[in-house]
Amino acid sequence: MHKILTSRPARVALLVASLTLLAVPSTSQQASGPVARYTIDAGTMSGMAAMGGGGGGMGAAMGMMMGGRGTQAMHELVLRLGSTRAPASGAPAADHFLPVGVGLGASVPLVTPRIVPSEEQAIPGEKPKGRLLLYWGCGATPGPGQPIVIDFAKVAKGQMPPGLYMTGAAIPQEWQVRASNSKTYGDWPNGQTRKMVPANASLLGDHRIGGNYSPDIAFNLKQDFMPTITGRASPGAGGATELSWNALPQATGYYAWVFGAKENGDMVWWASSASQAFGGPVWDWISPASVQKLIGQKIVMPPSQTSCTVPAAVGQAGEDMLMGSLYAYGPEANFAYPPRPADPKIAWKPEWIARVRYRANTMWMLNGPDMGAMMGEASDDEADAGDAPAQPKKKKKCGGGLGGMLSGAMGVGC
Repeated sequence: MHKILTSRPARVALLVASLTLLAVPSTSQQASGPVARYTIDAGTMSGMAAMGGGGGGMGAAMGMMMGGRGTQAMHELVLRLGSTRAPASGAPAADHFLPVGVGLGASVPLVTPRIVPSEEQAIPGEKPKGRLLLYWGCGATPGPGQPIVIDFAKVAKGQMPPGLYMTGAAIPQEWQVRASNSKTYGDWPNGQTRKMVPANASLLGDHRIGGNYSPDIAFNLKQDFMPTITGRASPGAGGATELSWNALPQATGYYAWVFGAKENGDMVWWASSASQAFGGPVWDWISPASVQKLIGQKIVMPPSQTSCTVPAAVGQAGEDMLMGSLYAYGPEANFAYPPRPADPKIAWKPEWIARVRYRANTMWMLNGPDMGAMMGEASDDEADAGDAPAQPKKKKKCGGGLGGMLSGAMGVGC
């Protein structure tokens, strides 16, 4: 960011910007060897994660607050193609031809994004207020050095609290296909097509990727979407909160976080990791090999673990509304042409490689008002307004927790 946004509508933007220092992984370098690299990230979302339309992070929460509907489980696909070649002729063009079970038609286009320079300007407004309290680790009481307190007013001045470090440095970085490390790049979803993946979609079958800047890629996928994961919360001793969830046979590890807020602008964020690990790679898809390393570092919980205690201090700091999120990392499938030789002494330079990763995630309210009821009340208010003469709007009290924080931060009424 060229300038710090300091207006009231930019409070969430300031929060996300400050947490970017904690969460964003380093940029991967140009891969040598294959002409083309292709990745499929397949997700199964439930609860508020499905309401937000994908991602399972802050975007899901904001999507829910800004009009998301329903809690039916849904699927997501993120497709990325990178090549060392320029288009053979004309503009870049590529498509992923899908099995009929996916339910998206015969194919989806992998669109090369246009690079548009952005111009950011400071928006005049009030000085940001409030703090973010960071907690981590399963247990009824916080560990030493907690919480770390991030003061938004100080962050706006470029001041970060002592004891805070970039968590990305502790998390192994996996190779990624991006426009920045590809000569030509295309992805889906995109501005051209953003079809929703059906809830009953199946990935099983033959996949083919063809375009004018990469060799044809073809493989048969035998691993389908993961089943849904469901999180539960119950009161624990001394005011702690007990999180639990159903075990998924395909899961390689689990990661949970809890977020809450107060009317005074203070927010709290807790992660199940035994060390500071918020956002970034743990909100992404992670290969089984990387998950094993993160389990060894106690950043990710092992697949045998299906519960975790949230310290009482987190609930106290989040007042009467807390939102929970849970990730189950899944298997991985890899393909290449020509295949890797069995003899490691034989030189191998594939024409293309492809990777498919899986995960399941859910978000839900640990306590506080029923979000479905809140959405229904909002719809009733809109209907009543259309039948009655216009009346001066009475300012509602936003209340504590996520609803008040997001509504105020986005500049919308409660």
